[in-house]
Amino acid sequence: MTTTTTTASRALPLAATVLTGTVALYMALVAFGNITDFGTNQAFVQHVLAMDTTFKDDDLMWRAVTSEGLQNAAYVAIIVWETVAALVLVAGTWFGFRRDHARARRLSTAGLLMVMLLFGAGFIGIGGEWFAMWQSDTWNGLDAATRIFLLSGVVLIVTHLPRERAATTGRP
Repeated sequence: MTTTTTTASRALPLAATVLTGTVALYMALVAFGNITDFGTNQAFVQHVLAMDTTFKDDDLMWRAVTSEGLQNAAYVAIIVWETVAALVLVAGTWFGFRRDHARARRLSTAGLLMVMLLFGAGFIGIGGEWFAMWQSDTWNGLDAATRIFLLSGVVLIVTHLPRERAATTGRP
């Protein structure tokens, strides 16, 4: 095996590991921020669920969740999901740096899909469309959610790009 082949075969797993670590860091900081500054994003979730800054169309307002208990339960569930996703991504990053690429890929995939579900299905789909977050000038997180969804998708693609097989082991 040539030095170029060896370098190339290590570059993609390293890139996937570093990118996964980047998303892990982001998710850890988001979860940490939501835990230590609970009230800031709690207000965001409450306003989105209450739909109190939307156009208040009677055909949509029946969807609003105005129960503070349900709003807080949703917010805590989001924080738990963020925390678990961050931990899974940290583990994926750890195994990537340890060159256990199969385990790193599995964990990274799981963590990235968790992030994509939260930001894609949760914030873009449910928050953006079901609760009409797109109508709010004040409480609209669609741009941020889209950025994180796309970043996670790119990292997931890089994680699953075909890799050269090592001549001696027959494994990636």
